[in-house]
Amino acid sequence: MLPRKSVTWVLLFLLIFFNLSTSQSDPRWAAKKRRLRNKVRTMFYHAYDNYMIHAFPHDELKPLSKSFTDSLSELGNLKLEHLPQDYNGSALTLIDSLSSLVIMGNNTEFESAVVWLSENLTFDVDARVNLFECNIRVLGGLVSAHLLATDSTDRLGQGVYKNQLLTLAEDLGKRFLPAFNTPTGLPYAWINLKYGVVENETTETSTSGCGSLILEMGALSRLTGDPKYESAALRSLRKLWSMRSSLNLLGTTLDVSTGDWIEYSSGIGAGVDSFYEYLYKAHILFGKEEFWRMFHSAYIAVQKYFRHGPWYHEADMRTGKATYWQLTSLQAFWPGLQVLVGDIAAANSSHREFFYVWNKFGVLPERYLLDHQMLHPTEKYYPLRPEFAESTFYLYQATKDPWYIEVGESIVNSLNLYTKVEGGFASIRDVTTMQLEDHQHSFFLAETCKYLYLLFDDSFLVEQNYVFTTEGHPLPVLSSWQDRLPDTYIHSNWTSLKTEKEARQTSAMSKQVCPSTTLNSWECAGQQIESACHIPDVHSDHRCLTDEECGVDSTNCRRRSCSMAGYCGLWLAMAVHMTPS
Repeated sequence: MLPRKSVTWVLLFLLIFFNLSTSQSDPRWAAKKRRLRNKVRTMFYHAYDNYMIHAFPHDELKPLSKSFTDSLSELGNLKLEHLPQDYNGSALTLIDSLSSLVIMGNNTEFESAVVWLSENLTFDVDARVNLFECNIRVLGGLVSAHLLATDSTDRLGQGVYKNQLLTLAEDLGKRFLPAFNTPTGLPYAWINLKYGVVENETTETSTSGCGSLILEMGALSRLTGDPKYESAALRSLRKLWSMRSSLNLLGTTLDVSTGDWIEYSSGIGAGVDSFYEYLYKAHILFGKEEFWRMFHSAYIAVQKYFRHGPWYHEADMRTGKATYWQLTSLQAFWPGLQVLVGDIAAANSSHREFFYVWNKFGVLPERYLLDHQMLHPTEKYYPLRPEFAESTFYLYQATKDPWYIEVGESIVNSLNLYTKVEGGFASIRDVTTMQLEDHQHSFFLAETCKYLYLLFDDSFLVEQNYVFTTEGHPLPVLSSWQDRLPDTYIHSNWTSLKTEKEARQTSAMSKQVCPSTTLNSWECAGQQIESACHIPDVHSDHRCLTDEECGVDSTNCRRRSCSMAGYCGLWLAMAVHMTPS
């Protein structure tokens, strides 16, 4: 369904700054938020200190046995194939924790970590790693930490930092490039850090694997002045987008050599999730209209073919017909992304369903079968994933509704009750028995603790706008990185405005922010408030003569139609529901 040229689609440059002063304005909640912030800080250091004592400089902590695992080569490697013989770890959890240390204000430990990595870390190792995982955890961690080390806050002692992390990041980025040497430009899923692509390497990869590289590699190019990293990621992204179906849907897995799809069914969960996330966040970070156009088309398709009330099922990219009716824990990122584009009602609706499942089991299981209202028989685990906490953080920032603080408290209490052990925090193998697994994933420190901390204390975000990568690493939004800046910024909520010749536009989120926050009256008066999915009716009184004068509904992305009485509305949808069976 194509909009008329006269209709302006809403573009929300909503970053991570939402008039933060309001988060401390209610004395009834300030004390509770401080208490919960301190509780999360204690959780983080319980996990971090145990890693440093029992596992560092190996990759991840095994909290039950108080030992370690060199897991970088195992990430995404379900069959544990081609494991290295002499690989002794790359301090993965330390790298993933760098930005969390900064956000929690521990500049001393951050400096110590930077010095150690500068003197000891090397990527000249015979280890076959997953490109996607290594990109989001290691490259993203290094690039973000470099930006935090060189901002205007003087976190590090004088003379301590001389771009060592950027040097490491550039070395890693160069080792990624051979993966892109394919006939399609789509990268191999696996790369040997020392020898490149190994002989007879699999050509199968996921949509996320080749469509979620642009933030980290784009940032690396902007920092080094070398465009080859961003160019490789952009070529891959463009090729992937060209493979979409006529419905603007993509599959889950594909062949990088032939460019053919392997798995046609997809949704918003595993294998696809961060593709959608990075389209929109890349637009915010780099200002390219190309990213927005891709995202907007993809988002409308998701709402049309995957959404069923508050849930999102999977569907065949070729037909749009539902394939699997299941909730997966990775889908819980989606409400947070919807907050960024301004669809607050839809985000809240889905978030509450995830919270229902969380409360039902005490944590969020990996896979829940919607059509049977039961757990998946084998995927009953919870590996300390952050996505639900992430969306809770975004929704609280958008609405300042204290209910989300209560949700955050429930998450914190569950993590401490079910997963905290003497040696750290353990994953849950089976949510029905709460049997534990001997693994503390690095993303628990990079994301889960970070988003919970920011939910209760967002002071880190006061002076700067950030885009968070899919691993939770903050990248500052810099004017020097932007291809095109919006004409005007409102400082109080950082929502872009068009020129006076066009309609002044903000997001549906502004209904939540204005006027209950400290926005000045002139900032709100006369503004038309819309969501990213919304095409307004031509006339403000919703009167019409033909369907062409009606837009697209903001909550379900359905086309509105003109009734016999001459008003725009969802009349066709209502007629379907009212038809006797």
